[in-house]
Amino acid sequence: MCYSAEAWTLYDAYVKEFGADIDIKAFWEIYLERDEKYQIRKRMSDGTKIPKGMDLNFLPPRSEMERKIQELISEWNGRKLAESEAELAAQEARLVTAEAKLAVKETKTALNEQRIAGNKIKQMKRWIEDAKRTAHKPAVDDRIFPDWYAPVLIVENGKRIVRPMRYHCRPAGMDPSIDRTKTGQVSGTYNARRDNLTRFWRNQFGYTHGLMLAETFYENVDDGRGGSKEIHFRPRTGETMYIACLYSHWTDPKGEEPDLWSFAAITDEPEPEVAAQGHDRTIINIKPEHVDAWLNPDPNNLDALFSIFDDKRHPYYELVKEAA
Repeated sequence: MCYSAEAWTLYDAYVKEFGADIDIKAFWEIYLERDEKYQIRKRMSDGTKIPKGMDLNFLPPRSEMERKIQELISEWNGRKLAESEAELAAQEARLVTAEAKLAVKETKTALNEQRIAGNKIKQMKRWIEDAKRTAHKPAVDDRIFPDWYAPVLIVENGKRIVRPMRYHCRPAGMDPSIDRTKTGQVSGTYNARRDNLTRFWRNQFGYTHGLMLAETFYENVDDGRGGSKEIHFRPRTGETMYIACLYSHWTDPKGEEPDLWSFAAITDEPEPEVAAQGHDRTIINIKPEHVDAWLNPDPNNLDALFSIFDDKRHPYYELVKEAA
C-alpha cells in the first residue's frame, strides 16, 4: 500500500504540464470546511487535513476567490500559532517542575515527565516555525497521508480539471463507516488493488479515473522486532511519477453530511527492489503517453486499461532513507 507520498500540491504545475483548468471553488470549499469544523469543536486536530504546500497556491492571491482562501489560511495559521505558543509555555513549565523534582530525588515519574515535556517542547517549536514559514519545502510541505487532501487531475465534460480530493476513497453509495475499521483505524481504501478493480472498485474502474503526480512515496514495513518502520522510495531516474488513481463523488442520501470528493491510488505486485525491502505492493506509475487513455476510460474495454498497467514505467525505486 502507498502509505504516504510527496505529491504535487501546486496546481500551477498541473496547468503547465497538462493545460488543465482549476476547480477553484472546490479548493475554497475544503478550506471553508476546515474552518467550520474548527468553529464547532475548537480543536485543530479535527480539521480537514490540508498539506502546507497547497496553501502556497494562494500566496499571493490572484483573484477574489483566492483572496478568500488566503484569509481562511491566515486565520488557521494564526490559531495554530497561538495554540502552539500556549502549549509551549505549558510544557516549559512542566519541564521546570520535573527538573526541580529530579534535583531532590530521581523518580520514574519525574523522569517520564521530563522526557514527555522535552519532546513536546521540540514538537511545539517545530509547529511554531512551520506556522511562520512561507518558503516552500516540498519534502515537508507536499507530503500527504490517508485522509489528507491533494490535487488530482481528472477529465470532466471533456476538459482536464484539477480538483482537491481526500486521499482515502469513499465510494459513492457506501456508508461513511467504510472509512474506519472496527477498531477505529483508517481503512485501506486509500489504495485500490489491481486484482480487486473489477470487484470492489467496479463502479469506479472504467468510469472515474484520476492522476496524482508525486516525486517520492513511503511505506510501512515490519521492522523485525514486532513493530514497523517507515521506508522512503524515489525513482532513481528522478522522474515524476504518474500515479493511476480512481476517484468518487460521495453524497449523503440524507442530505446531512457535506459532499466528499475522494480518491485511491492503484497498486500492483511489488517491484523487485520494493519487495526486497519487505513491502508487498507498489503504486502503478503509468507512462505519459497513456494519460489521455487513462483519464478517458471506456468501461466496455477494460482490457485496454489493464494494458496501460502492463506497459507501466519501471524506474528503479531506490531507498532514500529508513527510519530508525
